[in-house]
Amino acid sequence: MRMFRNGLVLALGITMTALGASACSGGGEQTPPAAANPNEHVDLTLATFTEFGYEALIPEYERLHPNIKITHRKTGEGGPYHQDLITKLAAGSGLADVTAVEEGHLSDVLDKGSKFNDLSKIGPADVTPDRWLGWKYDAAKTKDGKVIGYGTDIGPLAMCYRKDLFAAAKLPTDPEAVKPLFATWDSYFAAGADYVKNTGGKAWFDSASQNFNAMVNQLPQGYIGTDDKLAVENNQGIKDAWTKVTDAVAKGESAKLTAFSPEWNSAFKQSAFATKVCPSWMLGVIKEHAGPENAGKWAVTAAFPGGGGNWGGSYLTVPTQSKHPKEAAELAAWLTAPEQQVKAFQAKGNFPSQVKALTDPALLSYTNPYFGDTKIGELFAEQAKKVQKPQYKGPGDGQIQENASSPALQAVEQGKKSPADAWNQMVDAAKKITR
Repeated sequence: MRMFRNGLVLALGITMTALGASACSGGGEQTPPAAANPNEHVDLTLATFTEFGYEALIPEYERLHPNIKITHRKTGEGGPYHQDLITKLAAGSGLADVTAVEEGHLSDVLDKGSKFNDLSKIGPADVTPDRWLGWKYDAAKTKDGKVIGYGTDIGPLAMCYRKDLFAAAKLPTDPEAVKPLFATWDSYFAAGADYVKNTGGKAWFDSASQNFNAMVNQLPQGYIGTDDKLAVENNQGIKDAWTKVTDAVAKGESAKLTAFSPEWNSAFKQSAFATKVCPSWMLGVIKEHAGPENAGKWAVTAAFPGGGGNWGGSYLTVPTQSKHPKEAAELAAWLTAPEQQVKAFQAKGNFPSQVKALTDPALLSYTNPYFGDTKIGELFAEQAKKVQKPQYKGPGDGQIQENASSPALQAVEQGKKSPADAWNQMVDAAKKITR
């Protein structure tokens, strides 16, 4: 999932520097402690952020393993969570036995492979790479082939919209009929211009940065090149996305909200915008913030400008700090098995990354009454198949999104800077993050 507010670049920079020094001074990898005896009591800690859908799964695992007791450390926001993760990684203590890492921050730990156990070596023998979509599994490999994470969810992209607001603006409302509006980014923003005109100036989307992030994620190359160097200034795709989004802001299409802020949360109930970039995990966010009074007004369609993409998803890692790495790896393997990931999806909307889960009748037949009778599972399975190869996420990618591009776009929305000046602001901030 990708549910962050702006983080603290300076603090992250300091801790990453400390982490680099720590990693260099540690020598070779440590030998994992021996596994506990089958009947020996084992206390395990599990750290996650936002919603993973594990609340009902943890007691189920404890029932299946009477000698295991799990303490779940659940954090509300992803940004502070990952800042704390980096700090504890550098310090060499304090991390949970099973520690979740969001895909946007995975690049910040991949080059610190000595701090994590290789799950291909200590994990259960029956957990093989073909459990996952190939690109999901490969993304958690270090450059020397070490597997540091088991994939949890992915974020296939669709589009959510308010049927009642579309009707009031004389736009089609049926999920099939609205697909042409969402065929390309040009058609999407053109429909937004019509919506603003037909409603006397009401906003089409919530936040410029939410659309921009999705557009950048669709590109062959994002903020960071495969050489781990900053690639913003010469990336025409990013420049084009910037122009389209800021033009839409100038036409009044943005509600000018900061995603995941209190104002953004409240805006769902206030009907402050008509469309929302919708990775699968966003359905739970919409339902929570829009409330029961808006049930049936939101809809989701299997269409996304530019054909689709992935935004979000996480991994479960086992840091070498764990005193029970074998048991931790077994827990991580069980939580990321297809059966459990389908249950997590049904609980919180986190879409599975496991191949068998994508054909599971329980997933394909799943509907969410809040969004009408649409088969949500089948819809997002269709969208997931459109993702062939994810964009490479180099070190600092997540920080650039949170602390460079988003604040710069907010400056445009607030009228503090022109698109050109804000672009320079973003580039300068990205350079500071990656230097």
